[in-house]
Amino acid sequence: MVLSFLFITFFFLALFEVCHLPAVDRIKLDVAMAQILMLSFSSDRCYVEDKSSKVAWLNRSGIIFAGHDKWSLDPRVELEKRTALEYSLRIQKVDVYDEGSYTCSVQTQHQPKTSQVYLIVQVPPKISNISSDVTVNEGSNVTLVCMANGRPEPVITWRHLTPTGREFEGEEEYLEILGITREQSGKYECKAANEVSSADVKQVKVTVNYPPTITESKSNEATTGRQASLKCEASAVPAPDFEWYRDDTRINSANGLEIKSIEGQSLLMVTNVTEEHYGNYTCVAANKLGVTNASLILFSKYITEEGAQFSGINYITDFSAQQTGTPFTRQLL
Repeated sequence: MVLSFLFITFFFLALFEVCHLPAVDRIKLDVAMAQILMLSFSSDRCYVEDKSSKVAWLNRSGIIFAGHDKWSLDPRVELEKRTALEYSLRIQKVDVYDEGSYTCSVQTQHQPKTSQVYLIVQVPPKISNISSDVTVNEGSNVTLVCMANGRPEPVITWRHLTPTGREFEGEEEYLEILGITREQSGKYECKAANEVSSADVKQVKVTVNYPPTITESKSNEATTGRQASLKCEASAVPAPDFEWYRDDTRINSANGLEIKSIEGQSLLMVTNVTEEHYGNYTCVAANKLGVTNASLILFSKYITEEGAQFSGINYITDFSAQQTGTPFTRQLL
């Protein structure tokens, strides 16, 4: 991978006679890809004693320049002459493949002198592989994978994107969730970071299927000749299908009754209430993982001191909705 607009010039020190350096001066340089220059190289130069000295530039692949003759076929590499006796090697668009040792060898009238630098190319973090969005059933074990490249090696952290924003430190590439619950559904964020540049971030969506649970079901009062409704709400993934029953008989939208269901909610509507409409109703919510029900009562708005009046007969009735079973109703003789 080659990134443009990065020009990094590094110099090799060969001031042997003046500075009394040893035969090989090995320097380690960290250079980042992209537009980040980690070190200044203004003090590192390749300097020859006089015009009779011969200079060569080499890397692990072989000779780059011998004198002014370019041996390398790489168009990014140039020899820059700073003065009559001073040269530097410039590499444009530094790449990870440029990493390694570079040697400036000077043949003087006395003896060969060399100066060496080891170039380390730093690479911004980049997520190379991450799990696809996944759908599982509640109670399953889930493993999410996030792999990244970079120099230095990126640090991986996971975060569940909830109001609390819990982080999972030290999980590295793998995030394991044992016995996943519906509360653990949602988006998970993988962040790969090193000190070279800003972190790379990607997300995975985890959908958790679970059977229906009735979240709201309330009995309702009604006046004859008026409109009334019973409401039933349920939580489930996938969204539940609703059915309504009365006395074990399924109700359809007909004869003054209408059923309206949207995701997670169902309404049983009575357009013109008569005494025949008063009584017990059952809401059933189901998906592929399970089924549940709740009992509701449509009762007369007129209530005597003894209890509710249904069709001229007095009843003592428990008006609370039950998630399962049928409300207890006892006739007064």
